[in-house]
Amino acid sequence: MKRRVLMVIAMFLILGVAAFAQEIAGAENADASGNGAPAMWRYLAAAIAVGASCVGGGIAVGRIGAAAMGAMSENPELSGKALPYVGLAEGICLWGFLVALLILIL
Repeated sequence: MKRRVLMVIAMFLILGVAAFAQEIAGAENADASGNGAPAMWRYLAAAIAVGASCVGGGIAVGRIGAAAMGAMSENPELSGKALPYVGLAEGICLWGFLVALLILIL
């Protein structure tokens, strides 16, 4: 688990350094909305929002799904109570997508 977290942090650092280098190189084109924020930072923020929420949702679904299957193997009557929690964990990815969409639109 620690190795995955370190890999994700390293990926964010590499992307951040690359974006900063591109900014220094002269890619400071303002987007069409006129707020002065470069479009590059908006795309990077949207990618981080979707990526982080999907990684978190995947971890949550894996843990909740394993616990739900273990509980259902012992007592099959728990299937109706355990499966909605998996759906709630999958909703994390949807919220990350909505945040990214708002970042790109607004």
